[in-house]
Amino acid sequence: MSQALTIDDIWNLFQETNHVLQESIQESRASSRELRISIQETNSSLQASKEAWDRQFQASKEAWDRQFQASKEIWDQRFLESRLESARWAQEAEARLERDLQETRRVMQESRAETERISRDTDRKFQETDRQFKETDQKIKEVSTLVGRLGGRWGEFVEGMVAPACETLFAERGFPIHRVSPRIKAKLPNNRHMEIDLLVVNTDMVALVEVKSKPTHEDVQGHLSRLAEFKEFFPEYAHRRVLGAVAGIVIEENVSRYAMNAGLFVLVQSGDTMLLANTATFTPLVW
Repeated sequence: MSQALTIDDIWNLFQETNHVLQESIQESRASSRELRISIQETNSSLQASKEAWDRQFQASKEAWDRQFQASKEIWDQRFLESRLESARWAQEAEARLERDLQETRRVMQESRAETERISRDTDRKFQETDRQFKETDQKIKEVSTLVGRLGGRWGEFVEGMVAPACETLFAERGFPIHRVSPRIKAKLPNNRHMEIDLLVVNTDMVALVEVKSKPTHEDVQGHLSRLAEFKEFFPEYAHRRVLGAVAGIVIEENVSRYAMNAGLFVLVQSGDTMLLANTATFTPLVW
């Protein structure tokens, strides 16, 4: 059976409880003081950190401002130099363009002057050429007249010197001549034709004489072809011996030798008469 509490017991319990409460209050106050001190220390630390960060930020900002200002000054200097260089280049380009324009004007003026000079020279040359053409026309007319006269003289040469010489020279070589006919022509079908300068004839022999002022190898070859076709053009002489001869005012040695080797007589001018260049032992070719 529990014992009943007395007033003293209750008072003692109150006293103990109050004592514990006082100790708790004191401890709370001590803890509160420590907390305030800690908060104050923390605030002080935060303030110091803030001040340090502010100082560092300010230093960084000042350093960045200095770097930016330095970079801006360098950029401004380079921009100014670039503008100055561009302006200088533009001035030089304008000066070069002006020099080029002046040079172009000079060249064009010289070209125009040269063109005018060439035009004057061309006009003068045209006039000179026209004068020369007129002189040439006049000379051609004179030459044509001379050729016409020479044609008559050539006929006279053939008939006056070569024809009589043929009669004498062939007779001396054992071929008596009955007739000498100048410029004998014949035609065959298919536009074939033949012309003989001198046709020398006797009873059993016919001689074809080609007369040139200066016979060539080609003239000799042409006469050989003519001899080969003679009887086809002149069948009335088919049963006669056919001989060939070349006569000229001037005959080169190689042409004369070529004609003789081909079996032709060679008649050359000597003063006012004609002579046979063939030796006395020469045997002509007979067609």
